[in-house]
Amino acid sequence: MESKFESDVKFIDASQQQVYDTLSDLSRLQQLKEKLSSQVDSDKLDAISITPDTLTASVPPVGAVTLRIIERQPCKLIKFEAEQSPVPFNLWLQLLPTGDETCKMKLTLKAELNPFIKAVVNKPLSEGIEKMAEAIASIKYKEITL
Repeated sequence: MESKFESDVKFIDASQQQVYDTLSDLSRLQQLKEKLSSQVDSDKLDAISITPDTLTASVPPVGAVTLRIIERQPCKLIKFEAEQSPVPFNLWLQLLPTGDETCKMKLTLKAELNPFIKAVVNKPLSEGIEKMAEAIASIKYKEITL
């Protein structure tokens, strides 16, 4: 049974182009990871691996889960698919301009969940997608070198 989870719309203080250019090549997030190293437990950051098309993170108790970019629609959409995940899911990041130097973003996660599993993970997934959207919206895109 397909289940859908959506974040609230988040507003970003950067152009749609800047956000898309940064997130459509995940290796650009390496700069962000390096900046965070002084603020976050380094073990957590060491558990994150980044390539241009993938982001792999250790997710207790599941283990390593990889998000791979499977579709890009310039400036509008980046679609990810989970690999090595116990539950198959896709994640969409949608962008819309709100001005020359601002945009809005929404995350959507679709997963194949049976009714029992959905009842167990509904709240954590809803909260997780919201936290992920907040983290993406809080990135200082203008400070990332493209």
